[in-house]
Amino acid sequence: VQLVESGGGSVEAGGSLRLSCVAPGESSSRACMAWFRPVPGKGREWVAYRRSDGTTAYAESVKGRFTISGDNDKNALKLHMNSLKPEDTALFYCARRSSTQACSSNAWWYPYWGQGTQVTVSA
Repeated sequence: VQLVESGGGSVEAGGSLRLSCVAPGESSSRACMAWFRPVPGKGREWVAYRRSDGTTAYAESVKGRFTISGDNDKNALKLHMNSLKPEDTALFYCARRSSTQACSSNAWWYPYWGQGTQVTVSA
């Protein structure tokens, strides 16, 4: 499964960006899709996930500022990021797993990943 991210960029603190991820050709409609970002010395940090039934969850660091949404028919995922902070600067990765189970916040649980899209927030 090939995931393709887009929408990264540079913005000043307090600004907004929207990230997108699509999984073209993916046939399974029951899936978990998530966003991660690397943290030095800690690997990939979970940001948020969305299950195909609409269930969502967020890391505490982004709760209230980021909103995850998706389109099951298009195998698409979005991340709306508001009130961005310099510490949000990272390469954001989209991940996916076909599953009927509850989604996970562990990066190892997801077998498919995109190449990442860069988000840079200046002070």
